[in-house]
Amino acid sequence: MPTMTHGKSYIDTKFNQTLEQGDHLFVPYIMAGDGGIDTLIPTLQRLDQAGASAIEIGIPFSDPVADGPTIQDAGIRARQSGVTLHAILDTLQTERHTIDAPIIAMTYLNPIVQYGVNQFMKDAQAAGIDGLIIPDLPLEHKSFIDDAKETYGLALIQLVSLTSSPERIKHIAEASEGFLYAVTVNGITGARDTFADDLADHFELLKTHSHVPVLAGFGISTPDHVRDMTQIADGVVVGSQIIKSIQANDFNHIQSLIDAKDS
Repeated sequence: MPTMTHGKSYIDTKFNQTLEQGDHLFVPYIMAGDGGIDTLIPTLQRLDQAGASAIEIGIPFSDPVADGPTIQDAGIRARQSGVTLHAILDTLQTERHTIDAPIIAMTYLNPIVQYGVNQFMKDAQAAGIDGLIIPDLPLEHKSFIDDAKETYGLALIQLVSLTSSPERIKHIAEASEGFLYAVTVNGITGARDTFADDLADHFELLKTHSHVPVLAGFGISTPDHVRDMTQIADGVVVGSQIIKSIQANDFNHIQSLIDAKDS
């Protein structure tokens, strides 16, 4: 496998290149191993070729508290196919060099603890994972993984909610690495028809405090949503709709979502 520089700096470099060209960022989410572990690399390759700025891969877990029905079901399918965290990392380590886009793993804390924090970070780096999203790891407890994360150079991406106080927004934004994941709805993941009217003000505040790009996520499911969100954010994360489109083998719809970020 060719040597590649991965981790926090890789996300920063790739995202800055895109933004400096005047383009927006698009991060699709997939559930690793939905359809079997053999689908992971081909799916990543197709999303990479379609123009994904980075790709977020979910790690199947038995108690995914932040996930809506579509992502929960995808995780169940992956687990029923025998997909494990070890299998995901092993597969990536072999084939990561075929994908240019940064890869961000979305996992809950329990699988990392079960794996062993330091060993997980070491193996994640070896697998070419660049960043982590851990929804159930509060900012106040990130020191639990900080040393290992820093040793292996991974970005820890923070989520910020609509209901966070201005003071908490400031702390979360300043701590986030790679990008700041701005949740656009109150509740779990899944498609929505409408969003709050004051999102523009919210994103203005986030950008004031954030030293990394601010991406909107949760509920974004149509090209119009993507166009609307990229008026106020540096880019978007799209999950449930990506999973549905992959299931339907409708990569044309995925391409229309990606293309909408700069239309």
